[in-house]
Amino acid sequence: MRIDAGAPGRDMLRAMPKHLRIVLAALAAVPLLAQAPSPEAFRIINGTGAEAVALHAVRSGRADWGSNLLSRGPLAANGRFALRPSANAGCQFDLRLVLEDGREAVLREQDICANREVRLATVVAVQPRLDASPRTGTPPPPSSGGGPQPNANARVASGTGFVVARDVVLTNQHVVDGCNRILVRTSDGRTLAATPPARIDQRRDLALLAVPGNPGPPLTFRTNEVRRGEPVVTYGFPLSGLLSSGPTLTTGEVSALAGMQDNPVQFQISAPVQPGNSGGPLFDRQGHVVGVVVSKLNAQRVAARTGDIPQNVNFAVKGSEAMEFMRRAGITPLTAESRGTDRNVTEVGESAHPSTLFIRCER
Repeated sequence: MRIDAGAPGRDMLRAMPKHLRIVLAALAAVPLLAQAPSPEAFRIINGTGAEAVALHAVRSGRADWGSNLLSRGPLAANGRFALRPSANAGCQFDLRLVLEDGREAVLREQDICANREVRLATVVAVQPRLDASPRTGTPPPPSSGGGPQPNANARVASGTGFVVARDVVLTNQHVVDGCNRILVRTSDGRTLAATPPARIDQRRDLALLAVPGNPGPPLTFRTNEVRRGEPVVTYGFPLSGLLSSGPTLTTGEVSALAGMQDNPVQFQISAPVQPGNSGGPLFDRQGHVVGVVVSKLNAQRVAARTGDIPQNVNFAVKGSEAMEFMRRAGITPLTAESRGTDRNVTEVGESAHPSTLFIRCER
């Protein structure tokens, strides 16, 4: 290519060392590369016939599903979602839709450059895995027909849990800490075994257990803000063997929007809590989960320091914290806003009963 920079330019070139003139000439001979165009958007179509509460789209081969793309709400049946990938994302994508009942539709190795619309239609029920690699490995086997038998020689502790997705149970981490075996008793009297591994969060004191065998229907979490003074309902199994072997219902209010020493993860509640309530659901009067019962204030220690015995000072992990933990574990919670007329306490207890479980920890 001929370099023509005019007389001043030619004089400048002659004054340059020979090796620089060679480099400039080579550069002039190379055509400028055009900037790569941004990838075109492609569309994901919900062909499942039901509303989807979660959508995931990741490059093929990725070890996890990434974040839920439906941040603005569910995707209706036959709805379309437009997605524009980054310039370096390539063409091969794995796609996943999750329905409200926990079923999902998955397509892998989809060439979105060749096919600008991808329809997900085939829905399957999935046994969730709760380890760090949810897309690999073999699902835990179902429990035997007769159910596992408790070990009469084991040291036993107990607590409460509740169903949050198909065959997935939420409870406190301290309820299952150090257990050699975890059994749950369902509302219809069946005994099921939790299968390892569990997913835990020590900071929040929460644990998710895989419990094959359909332990009950998932409960729904409340999405709108909880206010100080709101009435709440607990449902669980306090002091098992000393009190009733069946579930116990108590009522109270949200006393404070933070826990002990302003712990932002928790509420303070006035509903009575006893050992065994830990891990149970805390409901509003619409029957939606607003928290997970976690502990009570140690009245003896407080009395020793202050000379007074505190009354009904108990704590629950906030429902928003529980939902964040579940999403990080790959579980999409059922959600709803609490609006309209409150239900009576009896109705809340009746809706809680099929989904609330007695947990037996054997050590």
